[in-house]
Amino acid sequence: MATTTYAPSVAADISTYLSKDLLPLTIKELVAYGFAKKMTLPKGRGTTFTMSRYARLPLATAPTAEGVPPVATPLIVSQATVSVHQWTGLATITDVVELTNFHDIFDVAKQRIAMAASETMERNTFQAFFGFTQVNYVNSVGSRVALAATDIMNTMEVQRAYAMLKTLGAPMYRGPMGPDVKLDAGTDTHKSALKQPSSSPHYVAICHPFVAADLRTNPQVQLASAYSDINRLYNGEFGQWNAIRFVESNFVPYFTGQAAPTTGSPYFLTGSATGGTLANGNFQLIVTQSDQQFGYETIITAQSGNIATGGSAGSVAVTLPASAGYTYSVYISAVGSTTVANLGTSVAGPTQGSLQGQATLLAPGQTVTITGVGVAKTPPAAPNTAITVYPTFIFGQEAYACITLDELKIEYLDKAEKTDPANQLRMVSFKYYNGTFITNNAFGMRIESASQFNLTFG
Repeated sequence: MATTTYAPSVAADISTYLSKDLLPLTIKELVAYGFAKKMTLPKGRGTTFTMSRYARLPLATAPTAEGVPPVATPLIVSQATVSVHQWTGLATITDVVELTNFHDIFDVAKQRIAMAASETMERNTFQAFFGFTQVNYVNSVGSRVALAATDIMNTMEVQRAYAMLKTLGAPMYRGPMGPDVKLDAGTDTHKSALKQPSSSPHYVAICHPFVAADLRTNPQVQLASAYSDINRLYNGEFGQWNAIRFVESNFVPYFTGQAAPTTGSPYFLTGSATGGTLANGNFQLIVTQSDQQFGYETIITAQSGNIATGGSAGSVAVTLPASAGYTYSVYISAVGSTTVANLGTSVAGPTQGSLQGQATLLAPGQTVTITGVGVAKTPPAAPNTAITVYPTFIFGQEAYACITLDELKIEYLDKAEKTDPANQLRMVSFKYYNGTFITNNAFGMRIESASQFNLTFG
């Protein structure tokens, strides 16, 4: 007689299979750091790097009279300065995890720390791009908050950007770098990249994939479908328009507007006469949300109305929504001011480092108390409510530079030492010392636009 054995009765003898292969991560396209001019700050010379520029002399406006010496023209110098900073990352695992984990967790930590170092450099480069003060808003609306959902990138904006940079004299990639360039009559210096990619002078634009998609819908733009592989000069390049080569990157930051915080939902701003050091009077606030992975301030509220403290030891309570994947920062004005240019202070902020005690990196889903006016820091300008704005950065050769005091170093600690005599910890860290700055504001700019595309599926 046959015996039937049901699965539940032998469940304890079934082994769960775990693949030796790890699930893949999403891809981040790192391109901005690669275009920077790389320079070195010598050791023993402090942490500030300065470059000088001597301006052109004004040209004579009239012939010189016979026997009359010309009037001397003074040389005028300007300088660009950047401070370099140390950036670090650390991953720690225990010996128990290493012994019991199926995968080589120490090797995984090494890979992830190297990835974090590269992504930190890229993030910092994009943040330095906002040092370009030359900004065009699509359809000439004049400001970020004035952009509407229909103000998407178009060929007129690209044409306008090219004409501006060319007029300002921004040097082109694959073009001459001298201050005075003599062009031969009849020579075509802007041959199509489709025909002679290696000799075609051009500017570079780095844009978000949604902006790239907006351009792809425009039939006037020369896209990658017309390119052969040999014509692409850069990673992520997808096309050219009017001597500007476009490179797309999903690492480009973007900004989404949110309604001003009020005494109601979701932030429930509440002034108090006690609990802090805020003066008696009115304060205005801005709240931002940063994605936890890369630290970009992505969601920015409009500026609040007046919140009164009512006492000389005042504070303001702010309820932070439980938004997974984000941290919060709270900015506050000086008493009686309508300019918000400082972080608030709060015991809920970081407990160490340069931002200790500031109202930043705040965990979601809690009510924090803003006790004072903190360090000077201006929040990003907010787009209109529910509008997402994407910057596109366009620049010429040597528009920005990365100054390195100490190159990237990755350290592995897996041996016993004084602070870990039983060798219970495994540590992987990175460290580098650098800074990125704009070398010439005339060499670059950004265009801000909305997009007809978004991450809503369906």
